[in-house]
Amino acid sequence: MLRFIVSRILGLVGVLFIVSIITFSLMHAVPGGPFDEEKMPLSAEAKANILRKYGLDRPLYEQYARYMWNAFHLDFGIPFQSPGETVTALIARTWPISMQLGGMGLALAFSIGILLGVISAVKQNTWVDYGTTMVSTLGITVPSFAISILFIVIFATIWRWLPTGGWGGPETWIMPVAVYALGPMAIVARYTRSSVLENLRTDYVRTARAKGLKEPRILTVHVLKNSMIPLLTVMGPMLPGVLTGSLFVEGIFRIPGLGQFFVTSIFERDYPMIMALTLLVAVLIGITYLITDILYALVDPRVRYDREAR
Repeated sequence: MLRFIVSRILGLVGVLFIVSIITFSLMHAVPGGPFDEEKMPLSAEAKANILRKYGLDRPLYEQYARYMWNAFHLDFGIPFQSPGETVTALIARTWPISMQLGGMGLALAFSIGILLGVISAVKQNTWVDYGTTMVSTLGITVPSFAISILFIVIFATIWRWLPTGGWGGPETWIMPVAVYALGPMAIVARYTRSSVLENLRTDYVRTARAKGLKEPRILTVHVLKNSMIPLLTVMGPMLPGVLTGSLFVEGIFRIPGLGQFFVTSIFERDYPMIMALTLLVAVLIGITYLITDILYALVDPRVRYDREAR
């Protein structure tokens, strides 16, 4: 296990290096810049001074090497869109909001998704199963921005039950959390249904029924425990979204989190913010996948990552 963890960490370092090169190259390959005339009318002298201030007048290889050296020392520079604070300070200010949105959304998604999946499996081939499957399919196929607009039209414009956006209190959390949770909830429900159905057909469940155990006890003690193991593979890709929020949800509901600043940074060509957020997301994805693999090995004794056990 230790060898596996070390190899994954070394692999993550290589991935970060590749991601940084690709991101840096794409930023400078796209036409336009952060201080073009259509965005910020400046004299030639003023523009030259700004480019010199941020080091954008230097060769690209020198800019990249300087940025990576500073990033290695946790200095990600100053954002162009908010020059009064550092990139680190801006992330520290907005990240908790994105984590709050993602945490509440994922908690809602797993609690309702597991419940719907279990009910759908127990009530297989009934109207309950068909209805749950239809809801899950809609949650997976309909994009979050379309659901966001639909929620705003119904609950904020027509019925006027909820505010159209913001992040100031519980009433502003309901719509964005519900929209954020719908997609993951549908995926969890589908995986749970499939896993529960598979475990209901196993020999140990037949043995438990032959011993006279009641169905609720069989379901809670024998089936659910083993059905939760495959959900770890689903949780891995979802955790980075918990930590970084959702680009579309934060943008549509005007939530001042990392997702909204990421979108703004792309349109404004804010190079320091784009690089920092891209590297942050890459680190979070690598760490969450590593944690998921470790948890999978702990809860399922059949999984071993050491070569000696293969």
